[in-house]
Amino acid sequence: MDHGLPEAAATKLDAQGRYGLRELLVGIAVVLVGVPFGLLLHQVTRDGPLTSLDESAAQWLHVRVVENDAVEAAMHAVSYTGKPIFLFFAVGLPALWLLRHGARKLFIFLVVVSLGGGAIDTVVKVAVGRPRPTFDEPVATAFGNSFPSGHSMSSLVCYGALLLVFLPLVPRARRTLAVIATVTLVLAIGFSRLALGVHFVSDVLGGYVLGAAWLIGSVAAFEIWREERGRRTTDALHEGVEPEEAQQAARSS
Repeated sequence: MDHGLPEAAATKLDAQGRYGLRELLVGIAVVLVGVPFGLLLHQVTRDGPLTSLDESAAQWLHVRVVENDAVEAAMHAVSYTGKPIFLFFAVGLPALWLLRHGARKLFIFLVVVSLGGGAIDTVVKVAVGRPRPTFDEPVATAFGNSFPSGHSMSSLVCYGALLLVFLPLVPRARRTLAVIATVTLVLAIGFSRLALGVHFVSDVLGGYVLGAAWLIGSVAAFEIWREERGRRTTDALHEGVEPEEAQQAARSS
């Protein structure tokens, strides 16, 4: 779109628009970390009022799950889809498919975003050192510290990255459904961790916020990389992060 301007001016405006999009993505990532995650971190490390709500919610959910075998089994099944070993194959197999069919940029994006998210989660867990919820009759057990929820963060990062990589291969009429299905799965995994009594509400929220910040920041960095190589900017949520390469990989399979 040239807005009726000379070609040189229109090109400049388009470049500024793309730069503005990158700035917006980076800004969103920074705000997510600086405001909601910072608030959650402050509450957790200072035993703020939110921690009392955490305890109440954990006890309330535990009472309703501890004697319901069907619900407990369902929560274990959902939780497993956010487990590191499951995500290893959920991300690893598609990544290998991409590499085999020449989609090296998407392979790198998927691997770096997924591994980077896991590394950030581990570092923050160690730094915060929050103990997990405790019950007289625990439904499940988990190793490591509680904040943020690794399942919540990793599921958002990994499934979100998979969505952005393979969205170009989904028919346009079904892309909104694909986004809704991904969001539903990620939310279900977070809830399962609460129901199983291995995380507090603030842990799950912290995982989501930190995961979203990392994923959004990664997409912004990828857009900058595309821009520097003369590629057009993309609307990642509607067409994926590298639609040309995804479609080429699909044609070569």
